[in-house]
Amino acid sequence: MQDLTQGSIVKHLMQMAAFIAAGMLFQTLYIIVDLYFVSALGKEALAGVGAAANVMFIVMAVMQVLTIGGVTLISHAVGRKDQAEANLVFNQSMLLSVLVGAVVILLGYAVTASYIASITADAATAEAGRIYLYWYLPGLALNITMTGLGAALRGTGIVKPTMAVQSATVVMNIVLAPILIAGWGTGHPLGVMGAALATSISIVFGVVMLLGYFIRLEHYVAFNLAEWRPNFAIWKRLLNVGLPAGGEFALFFVIVTVIYACVRQFGADAQAGVAVGLRVGQAIFLPAMAVAFAVSPIAGQNFGAKRADRVRETFKSALWIGIVIMAVLTVLCQLSPTSLIHPFSKDPAVVAVGAQYLHIVSWNFVCNGIIFACSGLFQGLGNTWPALMSSGFRIFTFVLPAIWMAQQPWVKIEDFWYVSVASITLQAVISLLFLRSEMRKRLAFA
Repeated sequence: MQDLTQGSIVKHLMQMAAFIAAGMLFQTLYIIVDLYFVSALGKEALAGVGAAANVMFIVMAVMQVLTIGGVTLISHAVGRKDQAEANLVFNQSMLLSVLVGAVVILLGYAVTASYIASITADAATAEAGRIYLYWYLPGLALNITMTGLGAALRGTGIVKPTMAVQSATVVMNIVLAPILIAGWGTGHPLGVMGAALATSISIVFGVVMLLGYFIRLEHYVAFNLAEWRPNFAIWKRLLNVGLPAGGEFALFFVIVTVIYACVRQFGADAQAGVAVGLRVGQAIFLPAMAVAFAVSPIAGQNFGAKRADRVRETFKSALWIGIVIMAVLTVLCQLSPTSLIHPFSKDPAVVAVGAQYLHIVSWNFVCNGIIFACSGLFQGLGNTWPALMSSGFRIFTFVLPAIWMAQQPWVKIEDFWYVSVASITLQAVISLLFLRSEMRKRLAFA
């Protein structure tokens, strides 16, 4: 356990963010590696895998429910120096992760075919997406457990083991991908099935490694089967914090699904370009997201210790760090968006769509950095409902206008990106207003 109620806030933020960013980068590389090797199979395979990977967002929403709740409650317990409470929360979150993982697999196989068919441009793209998702679902379900283990460590201020494990799993994925996708050394290429299988095998490897770490080396929070009996009071507390955070990712899943549905009228080239643009954009966001994820345990421990001054300092530091990072990344996407898309496709039409997407949406990168910092502090304070409400406004400012625009004969694909920029700018303003009110209420310690 690392005590985050003492020492430099900026130092804690930078140290934790560096390791979290590395871990998130390696996690994102799962899909980036798959896209890279799948791109050689054609634009239909690339678009299909991109469409299937959207399901990752709904699973990430489920993961957020468990991990954010776990990080918040564990960090509060650590701040109060209550190890017994931290252990109970950890074991209950693990129980929930196993149960939810089973539900994800069952529901995933039930709805995969109809979901993929509803958002893809043609039968070949739909078939590629269906095959990929069928073999990716077991890995997605296990990833819930792996992320939960990492979240428990993050709540205690420890991030290095998670980063190391995620690094190892990505290396394994990089090794397995060409073997299984293209048949290197075996002569039996599996195509998109091989891409998904490589990722799933790598995640199994990561779960085994993290379980080994907890069993042999972790002492502050540990597995205790006696604490695996359902404790509905703890579940209620976990869900009260986690559900809104998960709702944010669920809304993002809805938004991405709407984007895919709206642009399918432009063909598989457009869907492939958007698929690459979205994943590259996700990777670009990692530094600012890492800072925001570091905010949660730091603010959480200090909130548990009733250090209001350090909670405020945590937000201010994270806000400015995030703004600077995102401003630099905006310049990069303005100067050379094509170079970021080109490694994943040589098709000029696909590259053009992806580059145009990055060039336009990069204007809201700074606003995204503000939103991330606000969300991190909402999590640290233990009330994530305001973050969900600010995200919910995008239903009215982006989703409904996009659906209407898609039915108009004059619409161009870039029109959707301009509406997205305006929508996220408004969300950033709303998040700041909500956070100011929340800090006044929850930081008024006696």
